[in-house]
Amino acid sequence: MATYDSLHRQCRTLESLFDSKLTSYARLASAIVKNQDDVESSGSRERWQDLQSEVEDLLEKLKETNDALLALSTNPDSIPSQSVARAIQRHREVYQDYAREFQRTKANIQHVLEQANLLTGVRNDIDAYRSSAADSLLAERSRIDSSHRMTDDILEQAYETRAEFSHQSSSLASINTRMAGVISTMPGISNILAMIKTRRRRDAIIIGVVITICLLSLLNYMSR
Repeated sequence: MATYDSLHRQCRTLESLFDSKLTSYARLASAIVKNQDDVESSGSRERWQDLQSEVEDLLEKLKETNDALLALSTNPDSIPSQSVARAIQRHREVYQDYAREFQRTKANIQHVLEQANLLTGVRNDIDAYRSSAADSLLAERSRIDSSHRMTDDILEQAYETRAEFSHQSSSLASINTRMAGVISTMPGISNILAMIKTRRRRDAIIIGVVITICLLSLLNYMSR
């Protein structure tokens, strides 16, 4: 029975230690639930991971001890008494209760952390969208300002071109006036210009007649 006594004491020690750690783990879970918006800054995640590793190690050791007790109770060479068998069964039930409680608490904390991470991701996406929208508005404002400057430059060039045309028109009108004055003071020039125009008209008529005669002769030749 020395082996049973040793395993029994070890199991009791592990159960007491595991119960204490599981209580701390459950309290941390409650703190995380209440302050899930501040999980990262409060350092709850790091404490949760460290404590979870400790609880998992204790649960594994408790399982090994219970497996050793179970093997002892099924040994045909040393059949335990009813009281010993009941104690072994009770240790087994306590271990199973602890395992279920730990898994439930662990799942709850994981769910809360996932929600906190999701909220953090959504906030980051919103901040990124706001930043992107602000950058887009600034870029659009810059393009509008550039378009306004380009339009002002084009209008300025148009005003300068119109002023240049107006100046050239005034210059041409002045030249025409001077030419008319010169022609009016020299009647012979007017007669010469009239003769030149008459000769050009006559030459044009002669060239037209010649071209017509050539076309008629060509058509007459081709029709034979």
